[in-house]
Amino acid sequence: MISDVISKDKTRAFLFCNEAIVRAALEADVKIVAFYPGSPVSEILDTFYQISENFDIKMEIATNEKVALEIVAGASMGGQRSLTAMKSVGLNVASDTFFSLGYTGINKGCVLVFADDPFCHSSQSEEDGRFFAENAYIPMLEPSDPVEAKQMVKEAFEISEKFQTIVLVRTTTRINHQSTIVPLEPLNRTEFKPGSFREFNKKYSTVGAKARELKLKILERRDKVKAEFEKSHFNFIHEGNLDFGVIVSGVSYNYVLEVCNKLDIDPPILKLGTTYPLPNKFISNFIKDLKGVIIVEELSPYLELRIKALTKKVNPSIQIVGKGSGHFSEAFEYNIPIVFNVFKDVFDIKTNKDYEGVLEKANELKKILPVRIPVFCPGCPHRATFWSLNRALVGKSDKIALINDIGCYSMLLLNKDIYSKMHSDDLLLAMGATLGAGSGISLAAKEKTISVIGDSTFFHAGLPGMVNICNNDENVIVIILDNSVTAMTGQQPNPGTGYGPAGVPKIKIKIENVLKGIGFKNVVINNSFDAKESILAFKKALEERGPSIIISRGPCALWNDRNKRKKGEKIQPYFVDQNVCRKCHTCMRDFYCPAINMDSTFKEFTDEKGKLWKGYSSHISPELCDGCGVCSILCPYTNPDARSEKDVIKHFEKLREVRHDL
Repeated sequence: MISDVISKDKTRAFLFCNEAIVRAALEADVKIVAFYPGSPVSEILDTFYQISENFDIKMEIATNEKVALEIVAGASMGGQRSLTAMKSVGLNVASDTFFSLGYTGINKGCVLVFADDPFCHSSQSEEDGRFFAENAYIPMLEPSDPVEAKQMVKEAFEISEKFQTIVLVRTTTRINHQSTIVPLEPLNRTEFKPGSFREFNKKYSTVGAKARELKLKILERRDKVKAEFEKSHFNFIHEGNLDFGVIVSGVSYNYVLEVCNKLDIDPPILKLGTTYPLPNKFISNFIKDLKGVIIVEELSPYLELRIKALTKKVNPSIQIVGKGSGHFSEAFEYNIPIVFNVFKDVFDIKTNKDYEGVLEKANELKKILPVRIPVFCPGCPHRATFWSLNRALVGKSDKIALINDIGCYSMLLLNKDIYSKMHSDDLLLAMGATLGAGSGISLAAKEKTISVIGDSTFFHAGLPGMVNICNNDENVIVIILDNSVTAMTGQQPNPGTGYGPAGVPKIKIKIENVLKGIGFKNVVINNSFDAKESILAFKKALEERGPSIIISRGPCALWNDRNKRKKGEKIQPYFVDQNVCRKCHTCMRDFYCPAINMDSTFKEFTDEKGKLWKGYSSHISPELCDGCGVCSILCPYTNPDARSEKDVIKHFEKLREVRHDL
C-alpha cells in the first residue's frame, strides 16, 4: 500500500517488490527519478507517480529509456542522488549512453534497476542483461526477493558514491511481481537543495585520448569493487553436509531452498548477490573441496562459464551440473518442478513426489477450457481502427505488407483470425522498427507497405524513422494510433497527454505539428470511432504513392473512463433491441468486443418484408459497454446517420424510455 511506502516510521509492511524498491530509494534520500514505463518495472514509475507530491522529489516520465538514463546521470553529476528503472529491452535503448557512463562515472549515488523477462511474459525477446554489466564495467547486484531488493537498492547508492559509478540492480519478472513482509527503516530525508555541477571540478567527456585514459581507470575501479564484493553480505554460504554443492543467484534461490526441503537434503549452497564483478576468491573457497556443484541460473550460462574457468585452477576434477551438462535449459524461466527433477537425478533420490504427473493433469484440464485470446478493451479506439482497416483491405489483402509495433496494438498479432485480411502477424520487431522496416520493404517488394505505430512509441523511437520516410519520399502508409497515453503499461502520460506526475500541466505536443515540422504534406486526422470516414481514408491512402500519414485519434478507453468518473460524467452505453435484432451476429463475429455477447433467450422476429428471423440475439452488457458506438455503425440493420426505432443497436437512453428500472 502507498501508505506503507511513505510511512516515516521504522516498521514492517507487506509490499510488492516494486514498491519495496521505491521505499529503498526514499530511505536512501533519492531526489531525482526518471522513467519510461515497461513491464515488469512499471509499478516503480507508478508508485513514484503517486507519492511524488508527498516528497521533495523531482520526477520525469521521459520519452524513452535512453533519455531517462541521461536525466538521472545528469542529476547525479549535478549533485543529487537519482534512480531510473527499465525493462530488459529498455536497457538496449539506453545502452549507448550506458556504456559511456561506464567510462565517465558519476558523482552522487545513481542507481539503474533493470528487469529481465524470462519466458517473454511482456517482452518481444528473452534477454540476459547481465552481460551489459560486464561489458560496461559497471557493478551489478541481484536480489532474490523483495526484502533483498530493498536492501540492495538502498546499498547501491552507497556503492555508487564510494566508487563514483552508476550501479545496476538486476531483477527478473518473478522477483518484481513478488510480495512479502519487508522491514522498513525510518525516513530521514533531507531538504532538496540545488547542488553544483562545478563544485567537484569533475569532467565527464570521453573521446580519443581521454577515453583511453578512462579505460585504464575503470579497470582499476573494477578491481576495487571486486575486493569490496569479496566481503559483501549479499554473498553468503549455507553450510551443508554433502560433498555436492549448489551455486545460485536471483529468483532461483527460492526454488533451490524449497526443493532441498522437499527432498530432505542439505547441500552446501552459495548464494551470489553481487554478480559483477564476481567475488572469485569467495567462490573458489566454496568449490575447492567439493566433488561437484549444481549451478542454477535462468537464461544464459553467465555464472556457469565463469565458474568453469575458475575450477581449472581451483578444482579441475569437480563435476559441474548446469546448462553445459544438459541438465538445465537456456530457454524460459525455471520453477520448482524443473529444479526438483535435476536435484532428484543428481542426488539419486527415489521419491513418490510426481511433479510431471501433476503438470500433465493440469495441461489436460487446460485443453477443455474455452480459448480466451487477448482482446482489446471495450471502447478501445484500436479495435475500431483495425476493423475499419480490415474493411478497407477487402480484395487487397495479398497486395499489402502490414508492419506492426510495440503497444496495445501488438495484440493484433494474437487476433489474426479476426483481422484475417491484414496479415497481422507479418512483422513485429521492436519499438519504432515498423518505420525503418516498412521503408525497407517498400524499397524491396511490390506490396504496399502499411506501418502501424502508437503515439507513445512515436515519441519514443519513431521520429528518426519518420524523418527518413519524409526525406526519402518512401511509398509507405503510416497509421499513428493516438490514444493520448502510454496505455499498455498502465496509462502513463506521454508527451502528447498534456500533464505529468501529480497532474502537473505539461506542454501537449501534437503529433500533427511534429509531422508538419518534419515536412509531411499528406497528414490526415481521423476519429477512430468514425468507422465510415476511416474506411474512406484508408482506401484513399492505398491508391496513393509516396508517404501517406493517417493519425487515428481516440482516447484509451480505460483512461477516458477514469477521467469521466473523476469529473462525474456518465458513461452512456448502447443496447441491442431484442425485438428487432436479426440474429446475424455481425457485431460479435466481426468486432469481437468483450461487451457484446449472446443473449440466453431464443426469440423470433418478422421484419417489414415478412421475413422471419429466429435465434439468439446479441446482447450488450451495459456494465462493460464504453459507449463508443462503433457496433451501431457496423451493424447492417442500424443506420447511424438517421437513427430510428428500426435500428437494432440503440443508445442506452432510448432503453430508459421504456424501462424505468435503469
